[in-house]
Amino acid sequence: MTAARHLRHLLRGQWFRRLFAVRICSQFADGVFQVALASYVFFSPERQPSASAIAATLATVLLPFSVLGPFAGVFLDRWSRRQVLALSNFTRVLLVLFLTGVVASDLEGPLLFGPILACLSVNRFLLAGLSAALPHVVRREDLLTANAVTPTSGTLAAIAGLAVGAGSRLLWDRVGVDSDVAVLALTAMLYAAAGGLALRLPRDLLGPDFDPDRPAVREAARHVVRGLVEGLKHLAERRPAAYGLAAIGAHRFFYGISTISTLLLYRNYFTDDGVFQAELTGLGQVFAATAVGTLVAAAITPAAVRRFGKHAWVGGLFAAAAVTEVVLGVPYTLQTLLPAAFLLGIVAQASKISVDTLVQEQVEDDFRGRVFSFYDTLFNVTFVAAAVVGAFVLPDSGKSYGVLGLVAGGYAVTAVAYRLSVRRAG
Repeated sequence: MTAARHLRHLLRGQWFRRLFAVRICSQFADGVFQVALASYVFFSPERQPSASAIAATLATVLLPFSVLGPFAGVFLDRWSRRQVLALSNFTRVLLVLFLTGVVASDLEGPLLFGPILACLSVNRFLLAGLSAALPHVVRREDLLTANAVTPTSGTLAAIAGLAVGAGSRLLWDRVGVDSDVAVLALTAMLYAAAGGLALRLPRDLLGPDFDPDRPAVREAARHVVRGLVEGLKHLAERRPAAYGLAAIGAHRFFYGISTISTLLLYRNYFTDDGVFQAELTGLGQVFAATAVGTLVAAAITPAAVRRFGKHAWVGGLFAAAAVTEVVLGVPYTLQTLLPAAFLLGIVAQASKISVDTLVQEQVEDDFRGRVFSFYDTLFNVTFVAAAVVGAFVLPDSGKSYGVLGLVAGGYAVTAVAYRLSVRRAG
């Protein structure tokens, strides 16, 4: 069954269709938002970002949510997830409108990074809610399929948003309008639409499941550390899911270093070479190659998991990533970096599909919100850790054979360690 047929099969369900629409609209808006951020923060002619500057920016916008992440999990296990999806999008409308005024006034510092921080934090909260809600709108036997097509479709929607955002910037620049302001205004309208789509779902449909013994939100918030410990203990009892999260965390670290290096290469090292472009346009080509990889991952993962099993598939993906880094990374050319982005896109999405399914299958609904919030926090912490390491070991050009070897070796070690761990666990 192809990815398109998988999606058509799932779209027969009314509630899945509506939840899917919320994801697509939200992540499309995320793509448009990222164009404005990349243009204003990283690719503005007035700014010359270094590895340390990028690390500081990422730490500013991601680390605070890593502290708030456990609280989000407690709330997701107690609040109506439909309400979370709607209010998260409406909150982002207000934040982006405020940010639009900041950019129009050419302000920097806390007034700039404050709303960016808040908006990205709400986004991670929303994505965790979407993952925790998915088992309520599909059958258990369709979870693997749903995890293959929904996050992948969301990623493709974000890529489409990148393309629309970039195209609208060019259009507004030609007519003499501040393109960053115009793109942010478009983002606010899209977030408002996503919030409206969430309201089409019944309030109690997405859980959490009712438990009369569950403490109230206020009491749970006061004991959030205890709640997080309970969630981690629950996860530790499900070793395949725990090992999967550990492997994804390692992957996120090495993928993060590759991402920082790529950003620096396109900003400070590469120059245009025919159809292969540098700077923001070239980075768009990288995103496009990654998007194709995510689409291929969605198409092949269900069949691959049935053929090899989730654990063997995940281990094989990380081994393939190690080979990709060496074979296609060493030349440091625009021509080889694009196929590398395609293959790493497959690795990133296919491994996430498999681990998402492991977590959803093995974690009880009472703990699912906390575990997925921990999952998202792990994503943030490991990516910021990668940025910090990159700040010390990467030159401003982004080109370093030593770092490339570190990333390739890390992927290889992760592949072996994961396979040995799940084998010992039986």
